[in-house]
Amino acid sequence: MFRALMFAILASFGAAAVAADEHPVVTYSKAAKFEDVRDDLKAAIEGKGLVIDYHSFVNKMLERTGKDVGSAKKLYLDAQSFVFCSATLSRKTMEADPANVAMCPYSMVVYATAQEPGKVHVAYRRPWRPDGSAASKAALAEVDSLLDSLAREALGLK
Repeated sequence: MFRALMFAILASFGAAAVAADEHPVVTYSKAAKFEDVRDDLKAAIEGKGLVIDYHSFVNKMLERTGKDVGSAKKLYLDAQSFVFCSATLSRKTMEADPANVAMCPYSMVVYATAQEPGKVHVAYRRPWRPDGSAASKAALAEVDSLLDSLAREALGLK
């Protein structure tokens, strides 16, 4: 009964928030060229008026440090992440709960694995706190919606 009640309450904040505790990482994929999807993700982020604060080359780091940690296994064709924030949404989430500062900045990754180099993935971590207030959950659901729309746009899945 409690679970059903919680589901009904959370449903009012959007479907993305309901499953966040069960699926903390959202991944969308399609057959494409890595560079095209990477550029489309960057354009989607910037197209919303957001500024990318940091562009991380995850694959290069793994290749550079592999021998230092005793592994030369090639995991990715390429993997990169973009770190950015939304002043409007971040303020809203932090006004709802100052602890939501831990959700900022946002990070989205684009990657293609060494096993499936023609399949490109865009992923992000859901901003979710099961212990948050209703206002906090609603604000974080807006962030989740933004990240989800950016991932879908980058892959042409609108």
